[in-house]
Amino acid sequence: MGVITYEHEVTSSIPPAKMWNAYILDADNLIPKVLPQAIKSVETLEGDGGVGTIKCVTFGEGSQFKSVKHRIDGIDKENYSFQYSIIEGDALGDSLESISYDVKIEAGPDGGSVCKTISKYITKGEHIVHITEEKIKEGKEKAKALFKAVEAHLHAHPHEYNY
Repeated sequence: MGVITYEHEVTSSIPPAKMWNAYILDADNLIPKVLPQAIKSVETLEGDGGVGTIKCVTFGEGSQFKSVKHRIDGIDKENYSFQYSIIEGDALGDSLESISYDVKIEAGPDGGSVCKTISKYITKGEHIVHITEEKIKEGKEKAKALFKAVEAHLHAHPHEYNY
C-alpha cells in the first residue's frame, strides 16, 4: 500500500469560527446551495454527524464522478479541525483504497482565516498510482472554488453562522 500526500492552503477574510460553522458544520446543507454544479446533495447514511458517521455525497451534473461515500474520522470543534475519508465511490477508481483529508481552519491575517488541508491518497495493494501535477492543481482549484463560494455566501449574508 502506498500513500501520496499533498497540502493545500486557502486564505479568507472570514473569521475562523464563522468559516468553521459554515464550511464544516453546515457544509451538507450550504454547499449544495452555493455550488450545486459541484455537489448536488449530501445524505447521512449512518451515524449522528460525529466520528464514524457515513455520508453519501452526490456530485453535480457537470462532474466526471457520480458519488462517493465518506466517513468522518475526527472532529475537534474547539480547534477547528476536521478529518474525513472517502471510502467508496467512482472517484477512487481501480487503484485507490481511500482518500483521507485533514482540514484545519486557523486564524489568518486581519481577522480572517486560513484553511489548511492535507490530502492522502492511499493505494490498493502494490498499485503505483501516478497523480500528475495537473491533477493535483485541478483538485486544489476545485477545493479553492468551493471554499471561495462559501466565503462569497458569507459576505452576501453577514448575519448567518454567527453562533
